[in-house]
Amino acid sequence: MRSVSRIGVSLLIILLSHCALRAGHGPLRYIFRNGQEGYRMYRIPAVAVMPDGRIVAFAEGRQSLFDHGKIDIVMKSSADSGRTWSPLRIVWSEPSGTCGNPAPVLDTRTGHLLLLCTYNNQKVICLSSADQGRTWSAPRDITPQVRPDTWAWYATGPGHSIQVEEGVYQGRLVIACNHTVRGSTEHISHVILSDDDGATWRAGGSVPCAGSDECTVAETPGGTLLLNMRNEQRTLPNRKVAYSRDGGGSWTGCTYDSTLIEPICEGTLCRLHGTSGVMLFCNPAHRTRRRRLTLRVSHDYGSTWSRSVLLHSGPSAYSDLAELPGGNILCIYEAGRLWPYGGIAILSIPAAEVSRP
Repeated sequence: MRSVSRIGVSLLIILLSHCALRAGHGPLRYIFRNGQEGYRMYRIPAVAVMPDGRIVAFAEGRQSLFDHGKIDIVMKSSADSGRTWSPLRIVWSEPSGTCGNPAPVLDTRTGHLLLLCTYNNQKVICLSSADQGRTWSAPRDITPQVRPDTWAWYATGPGHSIQVEEGVYQGRLVIACNHTVRGSTEHISHVILSDDDGATWRAGGSVPCAGSDECTVAETPGGTLLLNMRNEQRTLPNRKVAYSRDGGGSWTGCTYDSTLIEPICEGTLCRLHGTSGVMLFCNPAHRTRRRRLTLRVSHDYGSTWSRSVLLHSGPSAYSDLAELPGGNILCIYEAGRLWPYGGIAILSIPAAEVSRP
């Protein structure tokens, strides 16, 4: 979650939001619909799928577009592959200030759902649920474990995080993050790690290049990690990538992905299970504007991208992906007809659409 310039008063934001819901050529199916269930606006989607297939979707509940002010983390759940959803619940709220940047991860060793997030982009917070999101622990401040004194602004995720499945770091929880260093406004991608099921955390490696920002992580064979990053440096309008062969402890030099164009916006990676080399990436595939939300398909774990599926041709922004039991892909994403922030919508993509060459 990054600061945006003020584009008008709150009334204008609300009007634009409602126009976004009604205009256009086809319906958007919203999970979190602006102006409903207590909030004028919803942003910053994240999703996790439980072992029994239950889906837990997170968002920031806001009263305006602005990335600061009174913001809560909210959730809904679905027990039928996203066809119907529970009423909205507040996961974390403070009397004032910004509870944001949801980054959930399911710990398969304990069955606990962990949610990493930030308070005012300064403190790093961990919440946990032992019952698939029905109840949550009190927020636990882990800032001293993961934020060096020289760091300033901080964000977790946003979007789902991972647990390493293979190799010597099997079981490690890896949360993609970014930060600034005091005295600089340039953002740097990094990860935070836990090897004891979230009991303790530590800062992992930072990428050796500035201008890398919100990022998403996935595992390739043997436990090698791929970090895919929003690119603030516009030498090329493409995503940046880096690799780690030590479980996120350090990262190779950044390179540009020649296929994955972006307008400076969050994107999300998802590795599919039970398939040979299939990895997905989703973002607004446009060089300058947040629109044309596109799903990219790789059959070699993100080295190349052989296919693309246009999910929403109009304005769109942040998204998250998850694999459902049976292989279908769930995408939750910000979209509207006149601007990208009409609410958080949902699409289910058939497994056959992404598994074929």
